[in-house]
Amino acid sequence: MRLDRAWIEGHIPHRGSMCLLDEVMEWDEARIRCRSGTHRAADNPLRAHGRLGIACGIEYAAQAMAVHGALSSGTAGDIAHGTSAAAGTEPGRGPQVGLLAGIRAVRLHVLRLDDIESDLICDATRIAGDRATALYEFELWSAARRLMSGRATVVLDADNRLNRNVGPNEC
Repeated sequence: MRLDRAWIEGHIPHRGSMCLLDEVMEWDEARIRCRSGTHRAADNPLRAHGRLGIACGIEYAAQAMAVHGALSSGTAGDIAHGTSAAAGTEPGRGPQVGLLAGIRAVRLHVLRLDDIESDLICDATRIAGDRATALYEFELWSAARRLMSGRATVVLDADNRLNRNVGPNEC
């Protein structure tokens, strides 16, 4: 089932131009594939000095991971009915905030994203994790060309954990 930008904005903390993803193309319990054309936008908030460097692709991957987290914690009814309330959250509370805790094995195959003509495709696969953390492998593509790849460690529901002053052994 494809999910549009409005659904994405309703389920992750990013809004407006900072929401970089246009569509969830497919997903399952372990992986997600998203599409974006925002790398071509002149007002992309990650641009610096008139360019969008390839390292910004990490934020595209992080948002795909956030969407995957929202989908994984939601109910099938929420998703099927396209509700705009954040899945798996308490009433009055917005989407859970994750914290990108580490990036490893990043491979960059181009210098920049803003000169890529076709849409970006971001694949993220959850390879390990529990209720507190997740380890993802990610790849960013354009057509059949791999642009970057790597691994990311994510602390889940980081906002709630930080507000509770969770100790190091409680994660």
